[in-house]
Amino acid sequence: MKARRNKKQIPSFRKLLKTSKVKLENKLKNKQFKQQSTLKKYRKEQRKLRQAVKDAVSKKPIPLEDPREKQPGKRIEREEEEEEEALPLDMMDEDDLQLMRDLGQRASFLTRDLSSSEPVHVKKRKHERIIEKYEKIPRTLQTAPEKELIHLLPIKDKSGIIPQTREKPVTDNNQDEEDEEELELEEEIIEDPIRELTLEEHLIERRKKLQEKKMHIAALASAILSDPESNIKKLKELRSMLMEQDPDVAVTVRKLVIVSLMELFKDITPSYKIRPLTEAEKSTKIRKETQKLREFEEGLVSQYKFYLENLEQMIKDWKQRKLKKSNVVSLKAYKGLAEVAVKSLCELLVALSHFNFHNNIIVLIVPLMNDVSKSISEMCCEAVKKLFKQDKLGQASLGVIKVISGFVKGRNYEVRPEMLKTFLCLRIKEVEVKKDTEDINKPKKFMTFKEKRKTLSRMQRKWKKAEEKLERELLEAEASESTEKKLKLDLSYQESLHCVQTAFHILSGQGDVLNIDPMKFYTHLYKTLFKLHAGATNEGVEIVLQCLDVMLTKRRKQVSQQRALAFIKRLCTLALHVLPNASIGILATNRILMHTFPKTDLLLDNESQGSGVFLPELDEPEYCNAQNTALWELHALRRHYHPIVQRFAAHLIAGAPSEGSEALKPELSRRSATELFETYSMAAMTFNPPVQSSSSKRKDEVLQGDAFLNEDLNQLIKRHCSEVATHLPLDFSRYSTTSLQSRWHASPLEPLQ
Repeated sequence: MKARRNKKQIPSFRKLLKTSKVKLENKLKNKQFKQQSTLKKYRKEQRKLRQAVKDAVSKKPIPLEDPREKQPGKRIEREEEEEEEALPLDMMDEDDLQLMRDLGQRASFLTRDLSSSEPVHVKKRKHERIIEKYEKIPRTLQTAPEKELIHLLPIKDKSGIIPQTREKPVTDNNQDEEDEEELELEEEIIEDPIRELTLEEHLIERRKKLQEKKMHIAALASAILSDPESNIKKLKELRSMLMEQDPDVAVTVRKLVIVSLMELFKDITPSYKIRPLTEAEKSTKIRKETQKLREFEEGLVSQYKFYLENLEQMIKDWKQRKLKKSNVVSLKAYKGLAEVAVKSLCELLVALSHFNFHNNIIVLIVPLMNDVSKSISEMCCEAVKKLFKQDKLGQASLGVIKVISGFVKGRNYEVRPEMLKTFLCLRIKEVEVKKDTEDINKPKKFMTFKEKRKTLSRMQRKWKKAEEKLERELLEAEASESTEKKLKLDLSYQESLHCVQTAFHILSGQGDVLNIDPMKFYTHLYKTLFKLHAGATNEGVEIVLQCLDVMLTKRRKQVSQQRALAFIKRLCTLALHVLPNASIGILATNRILMHTFPKTDLLLDNESQGSGVFLPELDEPEYCNAQNTALWELHALRRHYHPIVQRFAAHLIAGAPSEGSEALKPELSRRSATELFETYSMAAMTFNPPVQSSSSKRKDEVLQGDAFLNEDLNQLIKRHCSEVATHLPLDFSRYSTTSLQSRWHASPLEPLQ
């Protein structure tokens, strides 16, 4: 049997390299701990010596303590016993008293006179050896601490492996004495008061600091842009400047860093979504280039996440309006920081719709679309509109729509209308219209009596009859329920106009591919136009003008001439009983329709153009025979009290020319109907332009009394009134007859006598 060798094998070079760093760190920590403990012991001894010296100088005899007596309670009891056994001073002789005083002064080797060599105590006691034991303890001097060694990679030579080390200086830990000295020095030193800066000097100092921060931000940003993969760690350094603590430049620096980081992420972000690595992918060996790319992607995703969290926190701080402990940024500056943060989020929502955390940005942006602040709400709504217009894949738009839908339902539909108007910018190319339930689930046919008798037994027929009865009852209940649902949706007039507008926005543009006949919407709008008037519904004219633009102008190829004639006629009638701004908008719409449909100028001719009679009360625009009427309303509007209405009416009567004396000025012809409606609004209870008041006649020009009568009749009245007495009988009829006969035979130019 061979004896087993008990010799340790020398560790190889690879094993030395595989030595755990944790073990080396633990060894270093143990070394440092031992050094610290020895230094602490040394400091304690030095303190005791200093205290003993102070007591000796003060000449107070303090008995040395026995180190074996650790409990102070026993020492106190023993001293009390000695005091009880001692004799009072009154019962001692003068010589004994003097001897005790001398012994008290010579009780310690620090306080006795060293020139005398006489023995101090005659009898030996236990505590007499304390001094000797203390003297025998070896004195430890302050030595330099051991230098720590840092193990470096070994060198392989022909002779073998040569280990390499490097000395690391050990820091001095004598902090107690230094602290005491510093405290003493601080008490003695009187600090000079800091000179207060003037406002000019403060502004110059702030400008200097701000310029330095700008240069630092620019240097970091340019380094990241030049080589993103190598300098990805500088993103963290730049992001740390979001916590700028200098109160003079904190707000400005934070805003600059927010915008700079936003632009950097837009530039260096790849065109794909970065997913986390699996365990199998982490364990596999890869090339250096691939590893570098992975590190860049991980760093980019983490810094992007932290950046979004910082922006979210700024918005929360503005909403909560809580002043932080640092007190670097004032409450007034919270809104400015929040606006810059929201603007950056809106930019990232549109630019990085394909990248990570896009859903998180949507969740932050959607509630801000309904914010009280108008600027922030408009900013977020515009960003969502831009996203809807640019999104080609549809995933980002779908995410926004889902969040908006949930938010609207959560608010019980009490949201700003601008939030829902963003849906008008959706890129709808194709709609999957579900078939009716009747097509999918065809109504069940009940079996006839003959079919039952042929196929079913008597018992089965009985069960079948009961089953059919139950199904009929269920169908009736379902029908009544659907009717109740429809009754709950009777909409107001303005809401119905919004429905018409939404339907035609969907059908316009890319919605042409939908095979839907919108004739019902035309009929509904034509029928309900006369619900508008100069009262509360005057504001609904704006929605009507928008609907007419989408229904007639933009869909002119799908609109027949009969429909256009009917709408022009009804709009002219409507212009008679609305406010001036609504009349201007309606007449501007008619002008556009007359240019879009040139053959509608036949409404300016009095002669009928076809068979039939115009039926103004009919609600069908296609069959009301509008070609057999004329726009007589324009002559009434030509005498309107508002000058712009007069101008539009005269322009339409002349055939809406683009040149000549009856043409409109550029400020009227180049504006849309909706813009004219808003420009000449009477919300301020004033006319725009001011309406001239009617000129009143003077009192002397007013015909009074005799001015209303004929001149001949006036003379006849004067002649008869001048006669004082008369002998004729009071027969007025005969007298009037003779006077009329004489007047008839007289010459018309000859005055009556």
